[in-house]
Amino acid sequence: MLADELWIVRNNPLKLDKDVPLIDKTVPDVASAVSGITSGQTILISGFGDAGTPVELVEAILETSATELTVVANNAGVGERGLAALLREGRVRKVVSSYPRSRGSIWFERRYLAGEIELEVVPQGTLSERIRAAGTGIGAFYTRTSVGTELAKGKESRIIDGHEYVLEMPLFGDVALVKAQSADRWGNLVYHASGRNYGPTMVAAAKLSIVQVASIVPLGSLDPEVIVTPGVLVDRVVMIRGDRE
Repeated sequence: MLADELWIVRNNPLKLDKDVPLIDKTVPDVASAVSGITSGQTILISGFGDAGTPVELVEAILETSATELTVVANNAGVGERGLAALLREGRVRKVVSSYPRSRGSIWFERRYLAGEIELEVVPQGTLSERIRAAGTGIGAFYTRTSVGTELAKGKESRIIDGHEYVLEMPLFGDVALVKAQSADRWGNLVYHASGRNYGPTMVAAAKLSIVQVASIVPLGSLDPEVIVTPGVLVDRVVMIRGDRE
């Protein structure tokens, strides 16, 4: 038993048995991390452009049989890696995104123009808030964004203080794939700069939250004041060697 475990056992008022294994959410590889992802699920994928995108976790799905996926992400992949690879291999049924078209989003464009995938465009702030709402127990919320546009068609609206607002619903995921900078084995996370983006909200909005990190550090080495995501929201952590973020 490690020194930090011994300290917890000796000082815990519940008098935990020293032979009872304590929490360890780390897994040995990406295959173990994405185990159990199945066809038809909704996958939340963090990232803003390249920042905070869990490329290795996303590509690990290609080694499973999962298909007909609904993917929620800010962008719809570029080049041949990450989400673009899932689109290339025909694993995605629907994309929910703010900016599906960007420089290099060739596979999204090909699949969409061929009628092979469905697209739901969501304004970026609304996308973020819908995910946050799912993770914090908010049943729905009103926003002025999209009022008077095609995106508001078919949605409930309401006049509040003289202005029209559109009702938006929470956006839940079966699985969240997220990238952080560091974690301990309890799943506490810190992020690197803009790589934080959707990570904290997505882990809270999904039934199963899987995180890739550049380093796994000993318990107690993360300053509690800078931990952004508490481990209670995280299910699996895998370290990607050589990852810079």
